[in-house]
Parts: sequence; C-alpha cells; structure tokens
Amino acid sequence: MKKQAVRIVLGLLIVAVFLGHAARYLDLAFLTRFEHLAYDLRLRMTLPGTVDPRIVIVDIDEKSLAAEGHWPWRRDRMATMMDQLFDRYHVALVGFDVVWAERDESSGLGVMQELARNELKDDLRYQQTLQALEPRLQFDRIFADHLRSRPVVLGYYFSADAAQRAGQLPKPALAKGIFQGRNVVVTRYTGYGANLEELQSAAASAGHFTPLPDEDGIVRRVPMLAEYEGAFYEPLSVAMVRLLQGSPELRPGFTDAPGWTKNYPGLEWLDLGDRRIPVDADVAALVPYRGKQGSFPYISATDVIHGKVPPQDLKDRIVLVGTSAPGLQDLRATPVASVYPGVEIHANLISGMLDGTIHQNPPYVLGAEVVLLLLPGVALALAFPLLNPLRATVLAGVMLIGVPAVNLIIWQKGGLVLPLASGMFMVSGLFALNMSYGFFVESRAKRQITGLFKGYVPPELVDEMALNPDSVSTEGESREMSVLFSDVRGFTTISESLDPKDLARLMNGFLTPLTQVIYRQRGTIDKYMGDCIMAFWGAPLPDQDHARHAVLTGLEMQARMRELEPEFKARGWPALHIGVGVNSGRMTVGNMGSEVRLAYTVMGDTVNLASRLEGITKQYGVGMVVGDNTRKAAPDLVYRELDFVRVKGRQEAVPIFEPLGPPDVATKARQEELGLWHKALRLYRAQEWDMAELQLMNLTRLYPGEALYRIFLDRLPALRSIPPGPGWDGAYTFESK
Repeated sequence: MKKQAVRIVLGLLIVAVFLGHAARYLDLAFLTRFEHLAYDLRLRMTLPGTVDPRIVIVDIDEKSLAAEGHWPWRRDRMATMMDQLFDRYHVALVGFDVVWAERDESSGLGVMQELARNELKDDLRYQQTLQALEPRLQFDRIFADHLRSRPVVLGYYFSADAAQRAGQLPKPALAKGIFQGRNVVVTRYTGYGANLEELQSAAASAGHFTPLPDEDGIVRRVPMLAEYEGAFYEPLSVAMVRLLQGSPELRPGFTDAPGWTKNYPGLEWLDLGDRRIPVDADVAALVPYRGKQGSFPYISATDVIHGKVPPQDLKDRIVLVGTSAPGLQDLRATPVASVYPGVEIHANLISGMLDGTIHQNPPYVLGAEVVLLLLPGVALALAFPLLNPLRATVLAGVMLIGVPAVNLIIWQKGGLVLPLASGMFMVSGLFALNMSYGFFVESRAKRQITGLFKGYVPPELVDEMALNPDSVSTEGESREMSVLFSDVRGFTTISESLDPKDLARLMNGFLTPLTQVIYRQRGTIDKYMGDCIMAFWGAPLPDQDHARHAVLTGLEMQARMRELEPEFKARGWPALHIGVGVNSGRMTVGNMGSEVRLAYTVMGDTVNLASRLEGITKQYGVGMVVGDNTRKAAPDLVYRELDFVRVKGRQEAVPIFEPLGPPDVATKARQEELGLWHKALRLYRAQEWDMAELQLMNLTRLYPGEALYRIFLDRLPALRSIPPGPGWDGAYTFESK
C-alpha cells in the first residue's frame, strides 16, 4: 500500500474534484454539458414513439397563414374557431399557446369612431349606422364573448425584462408567503406579456408558456411555478389539466422523511387533484417527450375555421392552439429535435401529467450524487493502484458498462433521473490516472532497462523486458544457457597489412552484419574482443530454445561471411573466415566487475569450454564446433560427430560435433558420407587401426576436400607405434588453446 500511496492520493484528489462539482462548490462546465448529453441519450433511447390521440394541436401553419392571412388574425375569426371547436366538434378543452396583449384594430372601428367625433359628428345617419355596427366591429369583445363560459385556457409568458409588462396576469396559483421559512427556489421573473384584461376575465383560466432552457439552449424543463412579485403562477399545461379535472387546488408536496438537513427544501412534487407532478430543485418538471414532432395529431387551423375536419378527429379531445410556422418564431431546440414546435412541448407535458410518466428529478438527487460518487470513488481510488493493468481494465470496463446499465434501469423502472456523466468521468479519470501513472513508471523502467541492455540485446527484447521490468534482474544468478564465441582466422596477419582507417572499416564491415545475425536470433552481445564476438542466449530474458538459437546463429554467421566475400574483394580486402564455438549448460549471468566498472556477462566452466571449442575449429578444418549438451538441447538439427576431446584446462573429455543445419541438409549422399564416417570413427575408437585406415583412405578419396578425414588418418602411425592400451576412451588431448 505504501508503494502506491502517490497514486492513491492522486485518485482521492480526483474524487474530491468531482464531489466538489456535485456539491456545487465547483462548476465544471464540461461535466454539465455531458450530463445534458447523457440525459438526452437516455431520453431518446426510451422514447415511446407513439402518437397520443387524446391531445390535438390546431396548428397555425403555413397553409393556414396562406388561407387566412398574416398573423395575428382578426379576433372575430378566432371567435369563429371557438364556435367550431365547441359547437361543431364538441372538444373537451382548448388551450392557447399564443398571447393577445394588444387590441385588435383591424375592424376599422377606431377610425370610424374618430370620424364620428370630428368630421361626421353632425351626420345623424352616420352616427346611427355606426351605433348599429359597433357590436359587430368590436372584435376583442366578440372573441371574449365566445370564450366566456367555455373551458378555455389562455397563454402568456414571463420575462427577465422589468420594463415589459403588458396585459392582465391571471390569479396566481399559489399566494405570497406560502414557502415562508423553507428554502424553496423558484424561478423568478420581473416582466411579463399577458392577455388583454377583457379576454383574461372571460377565459376560464390561464397559464404561462415560459420554457426553462438549459445552458446549451435546449428545452428539457418547464417551470411548474414561476414567481412574480412574490406570487406563484402555473404553466399552461398545469392550468389545462386543472381545468380538465374540475379546477382542484394546486398544492405543494413536501416530504417529511427524517434525516433531511434543515436547508433541504423538501418540495418534491405538486399535487393536482389525484395527479402528482414531480419537480426538481427549481420547481420545474422534465418534459416527458413522446418522440419527434408529430407525436400528437396536427390539424390546420384554417380547416377548423371552415369546418373541414371530420368530427371524430376532434370530439372530446384536448386542443392546443399553437403554431409550427417558422415565421411565427415558436420553434425550440429540444433533446428530440433541434427545431421543435413550442406548442408540442405543452402537449407532451399534458400527456405526461395524465399518464404519470414525468420523470422524477427531486432536489435530494444532489445529495444522492455526492454519495454515488463518494463511495465508489474512494473504493476505486484504493483498488486501482493495487490491481495489475488487465484487472484494472476489467474493473473499469465493468463500472463503465454497469453504471449506465443500472442508471438506465432506474430511469425506466423507477422513473428517477440520477446523474450519470460525473460518475462515468470519475471512473474514467481514475482509470486514466492509474494507467498513465503506470505507463510513465514503466517508461522510466524501460529507459533504465534500455540504458542497461541497449548495448547487449536487440530493441525488440528491450521492449519485451519493459513489459515486465520486475522479471529482469542484473544480479548474478545461475541459469541454463548457451554461449557462442566467434573469431576471425589469421586476423592478426590481416590487420598488419592494413592501415588503421581500413582496419577500422574492415572491423565494422563484418562485426555489424554478424551482430545483426545474433540480434535476429534473440541473442545478447556479451562483448567484442578485437575480431572476436562473445554472445549468449537465455538472459536477460529466459529462452527455452537457447541452444537452437545459438547453433542457428553460428550457421548463419558462416553464411553471412561467405556473402560478404564479393563486397570485400571489391574493396580490396581479403576474404575472412571465422570459427564458431557453442556450448550449453549452467552458467552464472549478471553484472560483474569492480566498483569502477561493471559488465553484464556470463561466467563458468560451460563458458570456458565454448571458448576452447571455437579455438579448435581450425584443428578439424570446420567452421563450427558445438558441445554435447548443445546437441542434446537442439536435437532437431543435423550434426556430424567430430571427436572425443580433452581441451586444455579440463581433465574430463567431451564429445564435440559439427552442426550441419536443419534436417533438409541430410541428402542421401550426405547420409552415405556420414554413415561411412561414423563407421570409421567406431573402428578408430576400437583400435582397429588397419580397418580404420582403409575406411579413412576411402573417405579421403571420395571427399578430398574434407580435412577431418586426413586429420584422423595422420594420427594412425603414432597410435600404431605406441598403442594407447585397453583402457583408452578414444579421447584426443589438446595441449594448447
């Protein structure tokens, strides 16, 4: 735990930032934007997508404007609409998403009255005619008379402009002082635009159609109460549902649940008869959108005025009069469409109130968000640093999938809107912190490893070590490994014939390609000793095929030197030939040296024998010699046994072999040669000198280019003259390195 203290502290700081935002001490604007997006996504995912036939929108659309003229229409025409709706179509209720704040002067009555007072004041006939016409030209009174005694709800709006006060406000839904002593926050306005007093007094009720756009301008809520000069006014949707239910009293709903702080307002809903309207901390309700525009039947207003609508389409319906015409500027941005008629927002609210489908977003959600962030946040801040990357990724994935899934279930089944974005970002932030912290720590470990091993191993091995730096150690340890020595034959003589610059170029010319061969076989360069290369396999990373890789490296080095001959010849350099010795077994590997200088190297008897094997390659006229342990560790390759030898510095004799390559090198002719050679070797070790000589002479004749057979043939005279005796093991002893 102490090792991860920094990550834990940083994680807790991230949790604290998100808690500060949830508790409203910090304002992280991006979180608010994403919370809105998360709300919109959940809303769109769960839209009913059906049409509610109970509510009909009488639309002042482009067709109606073309037929009836520009808006506003004459009030006597609106009176005709009222007659059609109630007398012909027998609708249940009408609500207006429009406001009539100015008098209708389109009849010309004002001009006629002005003439009657001035130019035509002495014209008795004119005065009599005007008196008879006046009732027919008072369009506002006509409209008011057709509203009276009918279930009609007028609309009006509030604004933040204190200078804007037009028309007559209705009676407030809740009186001043009702929330005295409670910390209830209601959206407050200082201006309004209402209907003419004559129309307002004639209507059964009125409600505001003021939306409450969020910071991004999208309408997700409508205030269920709007405060003006201390009194509280209901929206159009509530006023219509109240009238539909017989005008019950609107009552605030307070929770009496124990444990709330004294600052908690407790206002979580409004009671409307047998209906309950959930409200949030601003006493606003979330609009329960059913779908995109058209979730309610639309009928052109001109068709209603002229009686062209089938009666069954309007009978007993709740009617909202509004507009979808762009020119009348009642189009809003909503979660379901960027351009959406404002009148349909009220239709959605009415439908949601009737069905009880308005989602709850009570004020206590703020406290719930703090708890939902605090508990998982602290747990994850403590857990992530203790988990490996895979488990941390799995845990983060479970959280990032599980949290939205549970949130969506609560949304659908419980109708409760819980915050989502802050939790998702907190989990992502904690995960990113721990992954990036781990990444940079691992990068530092990788840099350390690179510094230690970049001169020894190929870059791809460094990358593998960096994935698990704890598995790599430079401390001395004993391992089963393979080691290789290579040396250029007669290099001392060659170097004496070259000037220093050419000698340096020659060294680079063959050491570089040979090093590349070692790297391709995942080998580790131990050191360069003049023209000699020492390399090993099995450290710093374990290598189960270390023997095979070492043998294949030696064979490929031989082939690469042959490929370099034309290039060297073109540069005027002599052809180079190398001897390679490989041995496998247990050896000590690690940083060794002094306090002044350390080197990552291998040591042990196995290493010494490999060096001796490289030295005797020229004695047998072969390019490569490997020990018996190497042959046993890489049995899939083809070998030719060379001898049983006792090298200088060792009392124990060992069999040595020349690797020939993969199985496909063992052609029929090659197999026959190896068969003859192994027979000669058996005769030699059995001290059957004459038969061995005959076999070796035959091999020399058949394969004159093979020095090995001549070497054994040359040994026979001495062995005949001084027989080794019955206890001879067939070993040949080298007196020099």
